[in-house]
Amino acid sequence: MKKRTTFIVAAAMTAVTLANAAPSSISLSPLSTYASGIFDEGAAEIVAHDAASQRLFVTNADENTLDVLDISEPANPSLLTKIDLAPYGDGVNSVAVHDGVVAVACEADPKQDPGTVAFLDIDGTFVSSVVVGALPDMLTFTPDGTKVLVANEGEPDDDYVVDPEGSVSIIDLSGGVELLTQANVKTVSFTPFNSLENRLKRGQVRIFGPNATVAQDLEPEYIALSEDGKTAFVTLQENNAIAMVDVERAQVKRIKSLGYKWHALPGNGLDASDKDDAINIENWPVAGMFQPDAIASYNVRGRNYYITANEGDARDYDGFSEESDIGSLQLSGWLTNRFPTIQANEHLGRLGTTTEPPFGKCGEVSHVLFSYGARSFSILDDRGSRVFDSGDDFERITAEALPEFFNASNDNSKFDNRSDNKGPEPEGVVVGKVEGRHYAFIGLERIGGIMVYDVTNPRRPEFIEYYNNRDFTQDVETAGAGDLGPEGLAFISANDSPNGTPLLVVANEVSGTTTIYEILSSK
Repeated sequence: MKKRTTFIVAAAMTAVTLANAAPSSISLSPLSTYASGIFDEGAAEIVAHDAASQRLFVTNADENTLDVLDISEPANPSLLTKIDLAPYGDGVNSVAVHDGVVAVACEADPKQDPGTVAFLDIDGTFVSSVVVGALPDMLTFTPDGTKVLVANEGEPDDDYVVDPEGSVSIIDLSGGVELLTQANVKTVSFTPFNSLENRLKRGQVRIFGPNATVAQDLEPEYIALSEDGKTAFVTLQENNAIAMVDVERAQVKRIKSLGYKWHALPGNGLDASDKDDAINIENWPVAGMFQPDAIASYNVRGRNYYITANEGDARDYDGFSEESDIGSLQLSGWLTNRFPTIQANEHLGRLGTTTEPPFGKCGEVSHVLFSYGARSFSILDDRGSRVFDSGDDFERITAEALPEFFNASNDNSKFDNRSDNKGPEPEGVVVGKVEGRHYAFIGLERIGGIMVYDVTNPRRPEFIEYYNNRDFTQDVETAGAGDLGPEGLAFISANDSPNGTPLLVVANEVSGTTTIYEILSSK
């Protein structure tokens, strides 16, 4: 497949294409947007689609509702209703739909208490509910719809005194949602790994919360399932690891570190400073912690692969914080002798780092420098081994497409604003099949926009397009700014689409907008 380079950016409401599309490729074309009118309150975070009714279910954290959109005319989405979720919890975190059954994950108050998964019909009528672990952050149906898996993040309170265990709930729906009871819920616990803490640390899994057991420290974030629904890959973001879960046995098979990205290698550069007044994507002696948020799965020739959006995240609470910057560290002589100005603000001085180094402390001196996130997406095989990483693609592509707004954030248009703190922050990812080829769509939380890659060959993906439906010339708090902070993405196949064309739906957390893209083939 011939590689192409295409950037499309909404600038003053104008789409700009910098290169022609290669044959047999796809492109995104914005079709419509539903605007909640709520800025920076999480009014559009996660989105799910029901093909039979042609409805979208969008989580609205600001109002603790599901906003139900009619997309039978996808060019003109309309709000059908808002489903009040207050009876089920204090805040909505996730939604999934399968054959007319809507599953919603709601946290408790306080969120350290067990949460709830409520099951509704497409009109919002309550069917049943069960109790799950603390802070159910994401849920998904198995491909056959007989189970729902829930990632219970189990975050501590602000004082880091109450720290519930992270876990994965498996809800058995085979007897029917109407007959669901608490007996249908199995909890996949990490407590068997409590005695293996030192082994996990030697394997580079980050276990570092104060006074936390392994089970308390592990915080499940997102789940992707194998094609047969028998294996789940669960991201443990703060721990920079994944858990592989046997769904049928409700057991954790393995916990594996995702390792570190050596930014000193060619193709792995990063722009590390917001004080150099320039785009400087350079190689530095920094180990990036991948720390993915979302994960998606797909199958190629009978083998499962998993795509991670390597956002990065730090623990920062009133009672405990690992956040620091490289300028505040005492560095070893090896680092300062070789890089005498490394701690200058225009170099690495302001780059976010951790006071809890993954390889353990060696006195007060730092021998290895770490940063949050890898500013990339990766592909893992079914053993959890990385077969591809996009390197510094995202920063180089956005630098070329948006040089005046490079590494701006989702609530401002300031040039270079996020360079010292995770850059563009890939947050969400979904995989879809179009005309026999697999494509990954990755949302960039900060600068915004969607990266599109052909991942049909998991070891040699091809960059297809970058589309940013944002107008940087407009005030971010106005509707004219477009989409800010893409969070959740949903792919709708041509067979399930209301207009027969595959669609990509993106929920944008900061702008509170839900945008529908047509996925057009250039054949």
